[in-house]
Amino acid sequence: MLKNWKIGVEIELVAPKGSSRRELAEAIAQQYGGMVRPFFHPQSEPSKVPGQSLFQNLTLGFEVVDSQGHKIAQCVDDLTLQDDFDKKHPPQPGWYRIVSDDARLLRLVMRHANPAASLDELLIPIAHLFGTEPEKNRDEMVRVVDDNGASIAIATHLPGERERPCELITPPIATHHLEHIDSLLAIARSLNFTIPSEGATHIHFDATPLQSVPVIVNLIRLLGFFGKELQQLVGTNPRCRRLGNWHQALYELVQQPDFIYLPWEIAKEHLTQLELTKYCSFNIKNFIYSIPTKNTFEVRIFPVWLYGQPIVEAAGLFEAILRWAMDFNKNTPLKTVPPNMKALLNELQMSQELYQIWQTKARVKLNIDKTKL
Repeated sequence: MLKNWKIGVEIELVAPKGSSRRELAEAIAQQYGGMVRPFFHPQSEPSKVPGQSLFQNLTLGFEVVDSQGHKIAQCVDDLTLQDDFDKKHPPQPGWYRIVSDDARLLRLVMRHANPAASLDELLIPIAHLFGTEPEKNRDEMVRVVDDNGASIAIATHLPGERERPCELITPPIATHHLEHIDSLLAIARSLNFTIPSEGATHIHFDATPLQSVPVIVNLIRLLGFFGKELQQLVGTNPRCRRLGNWHQALYELVQQPDFIYLPWEIAKEHLTQLELTKYCSFNIKNFIYSIPTKNTFEVRIFPVWLYGQPIVEAAGLFEAILRWAMDFNKNTPLKTVPPNMKALLNELQMSQELYQIWQTKARVKLNIDKTKL
């Protein structure tokens, strides 16, 4: 379904009661003859503390690598998954989170703390960096302050059943996309992992071919026009969190007459002034801000599928959309956005098999008459 585009996939899952994302990682390692390495996974969540909009978190993730150290998959928490878990359930031994009001301090924790350490020992190296010792209260919460008493980080037991959310993350896949994704999901199915109430699948496309002003202008204009229809077409989960349109200022910027002719680096400077967010249907922030480890364009509108075939079909659809944006005339780089889904599907360059798949879905989900396709 995909030609040769490198993609990474994030699939949100739920472990059955009594299980955890660690068990999926261990099963993947066993299947591949690899090993599991715990690591700190950074996240953010809204704060109820006045004057503090976000709390930064570290939770336990598990990376699976093969015998040569090549990444096979990661299994991490995802704070957007909430409704399937019993918050009153007692915390499980060995599961914790680390919180701070400063993401820079948590990056320090990631560099100096051992994710395999116990809760009591976890923050000792961090306290020593500030010339202090960890403080432990009756609830077994461990707090580190600096020598002036200012809070650095707090480690505490993970709330009830927070070991069960599992975002299954693949490394970048260049070839044999279906085989790799299907292999991982087969293991998840065998362990009775299921689809979360708010679940989504995110696909990251290597953004190297997209780093061109005409490409990004054409892509934003196309997705701005077809965004809602594309969600209907792929079956976006209505309970999925952190989706939405780009800010109107982005559309206004890219449609300025001279913007499309700017050099890429200058255009990026203008785009970064808009304070782009990743929490939208189509995330361009990673490659606009030149994030070194994630030079990707992320599509966040897909539902969770427990099999690889619909994932590669969805990736194939968006590969064709990206190639549409890339296929412009240098003398007239601003492309005409197709007037409707029928015209869009007919313009996209994809195999006849993939075209038939999405033509059929459009007929069913968008009520497009067969004679109009």
